Amino acid sequence: MHRTQHGHDDHAYDGPAYDGPAYDNHAYDEHAYDDQAHYDYEPSRDEPDEPYLPGTRPRARPRRRRTLALTAAVLVALALLPVAVDRVVAARIESRTAKAFQQGMGTPEAPEVEVRGFPVVTQAASGTLRHVDITAHDIPAHGSARPLPVSELSLRLDGLTKADDDSEARARSARASAFLSYPDVSGALGLEISQGDRPGRVSAVVLLPLSQEVTVTATVSAVSGNRIAFGDFEVSGGSLPAAGSAILDRIFERPIRLRNIPDGLRLRSVTTTADGLDAEFTGRSVTFRPEEA
Repeated sequence: MHRTQHGHDDHAYDGPAYDGPAYDNHAYDEHAYDDQAHYDYEPSRDEPDEPYLPGTRPRARPRRRRTLALTAAVLVALALLPVAVDRVVAARIESRTAKAFQQGMGTPEAPEVEVRGFPVVTQAASGTLRHVDITAHDIPAHGSARPLPVSELSLRLDGLTKADDDSEARARSARASAFLSYPDVSGALGLEISQGDRPGRVSAVVLLPLSQEVTVTATVSAVSGNRIAFGDFEVSGGSLPAAGSAILDRIFERPIRLRNIPDGLRLRSVTTTADGLDAEFTGRSVTFRPEEA
């Protein structure tokens, strides 16, 4: 057996290195780490917020959510308020314009009016509406030997202003389209008018003695003075006697004038359709006078 210089045997001790009291992990309760206690801990409302641990979710803040929702609702209401006020002003202008147009044109019902562009409030304050659309129906034609009503009139007005005394309204420029039904055209001419065999032509049936009839077609065109002219006659289905030719000349020799169109609009073209005539107008300084029915 080998001994060191101090007389100890390097291999004589086989027991534990330390014979004192063993270390107990739970011997000191005041310093023990309790995992469950850590996760059950909830800070009081008076404690400041701290970052939450990874893998966990922060606690909900009901009061904060209610405040954010209320703030958002207030902001939305403030944003929509000018739109609502502008819509009220636009509706009032549209109603007054429709009433004035109905009185001036003598329509059985008020027309449809739309003030375009936003905001309308600033347009009204300046005294000029940038764009106004008006669609009227069944405009009569009084004071004419051969009245031709307008079944529908669609107006696109730019730069509409009114006089201080409301005696008239004036558009800087305008475009319009009018629809004239064949029954109304027939009533104005005294002949049954329908669409012709070719574009730009109308057809009329002329009764002859002995229950005979012939079909006459004619061109349709726009002439000065907002008038619709007929010409270039063609006869089919028989020969037209001299008396018949005289009747046609008397009927078509004078163009039909459209008297129920706002002052300042000029007839530019007339086209034929299956149901009637489409007339297109343009004009500058177009005037509406409510007292003129």
